[in-house]
Amino acid sequence: MRRGHRHTKLDIWRGMTARGCPPTRPRAGISEALAHGSGVSASRLLGSDGQRLGRVIDLVVGLDAKESHPPLVGAKVRIGGRELFIPARQIVSLAPSAVRTSTNKLNLARFQRRPGEALLRGDLLGRDMIEITTARLVRAREIELVHERRAWRVAGIDTSIRARLRRLLPRWRHRVGKPVRFVGWSELEPFPAYIPSSRRRLARRLARLHPAQIADLVEAASHDQADEILSSVEESRDLEASVLEELDDEHRIRFLRDRSNTDVAALLARLPSDDAADLVMQVDQSRRRPVLDLLPAAKSAQIRELLRYNPETAGGIMNPGFVRVAMDGTVADAIAGVRAAGIPAQEVQAVYLSDAGGRFRGAVAVADLLRAEAQDALVALVRTRTPTVTTSADIPDIACVMSDYDLLSLAVVDDHARIVGVIVLDDVMERVLPDDWRRRRRLLSG
Repeated sequence: MRRGHRHTKLDIWRGMTARGCPPTRPRAGISEALAHGSGVSASRLLGSDGQRLGRVIDLVVGLDAKESHPPLVGAKVRIGGRELFIPARQIVSLAPSAVRTSTNKLNLARFQRRPGEALLRGDLLGRDMIEITTARLVRAREIELVHERRAWRVAGIDTSIRARLRRLLPRWRHRVGKPVRFVGWSELEPFPAYIPSSRRRLARRLARLHPAQIADLVEAASHDQADEILSSVEESRDLEASVLEELDDEHRIRFLRDRSNTDVAALLARLPSDDAADLVMQVDQSRRRPVLDLLPAAKSAQIRELLRYNPETAGGIMNPGFVRVAMDGTVADAIAGVRAAGIPAQEVQAVYLSDAGGRFRGAVAVADLLRAEAQDALVALVRTRTPTVTTSADIPDIACVMSDYDLLSLAVVDDHARIVGVIVLDDVMERVLPDDWRRRRRLLSG
C-alpha cells in the first residue's frame, strides 16, 4: 500500500468480493462488519443489560444526495404495542440475531419518518431500482450493509435469486455470506413512488443518459414505473421530446393519450418535422387537427405537407428542414447557413446547392466545408455525381442508393428537380431493421 493512501472498509470489501474472497472480519465492538439488511431488520431488540425489549421492525437510512453510501440513522422498533424510533447513536450491536442498544431508557414518542429517510425493508427491499451506469432495472433482493467510518451504511444490493431464498428460508436467514450479484449504491436510483424525496435526484441522474437509454428503461418498466420515469424527464422539454421519439409505438401512443393537446403540440414543436409527422399519425384522429392548429404556423405547414405522402416513401420520411445554399456561394456562405439554420447537429450532414429556380445542383459534406478555405467556391467541392431520389421512391430503393454511394444523407426532389427535403440514415434504419429491434438491443446490452 502506498504511504499516505488510506483504503476504506468499503474499498477493501468491494475489492475482496470482486476477487471472490470472503468478507471482512468483525470489528471490535461491532457484531459483524457486513450484514444483510433483511435479517437485521427483523431481529430481536435487546437493552443494555441484554434483556429483550421488543422487536426491530425496520432500519431507517438517510438518503442524502451528498452521501454515496447512505448511513443508518436509526431503527423502527415495536415495544409493548408501540412503534418507536431508536437513533443510530444508541445502537451498539447490529446482527441478524439481535440489535442491542446502549440504554434501556428509550424515547416513547411514536415513530415518524422524516423527509429524506427511507425504510430499508418497507421502501427498498424487493423493489426495482434503476442502475444508472447500465441504464437497466434491477431488483433489490437483499440490501447489503457495511460498517465504515463509525457508522453502518448501505453498501449496495444483491440482485441474485440466492439472496431472495436466504430471506425466505429460516435456516439461511442468518448466514452472512458475500453477495452473488452486487451493485453498489452509488450506481442506483430508487423510484420516487417508494422514496418521494428522490424525485428531483432521479430527474438529475436520468438527464445524464442518452434518450434511447431512457426509452429502454420506460419500455422495460411497469406502467407506474414508466410514468415515473417520464414524469422525471418532463422538466426538460427537449429531453422529453427526444425520449418520446425513441419509444416504441405502444408506449408512444400511451404517452400521447395521457397528455393534453397543448402538451402534445409543445413536444411536437421540438422534434424534426418528419418525426413530428409520424407522431401526429399516432394521435387519436379527432385530436390531430386541434394539435396541428396549436403549432407555430411554419411548423404546422411542414407537417401537413409531409402528411400528404405515403409514410413508406421518401416523401413520407424526409425532413423538410435542411441547409440550402445558392450554387454560386462560397464556403463561408455555407458555414453561415449551417450556423443560422438551428437544425440539430445529427441532422446536418451536408449543405445542398440550388439554382435560382430551386432546382438541385449538388451537395457538399460538412466535413469538406471544414477542410476548405472560406473563400473557396462551393461548386468546386461538389462531387461529380450526387444522387437524389423522388418523393415517391420506396424504402428499399432509398436504402440501396444510400448504401451504394456511402451516404449519411440523401436529397429528395420533386418532379421538377427542386429539392424538397432530406433523408438521413437514421430515418432509413428505423424502417429496415426488424420489428423487434428494440428488444434485441436490450438483450445485447445485457
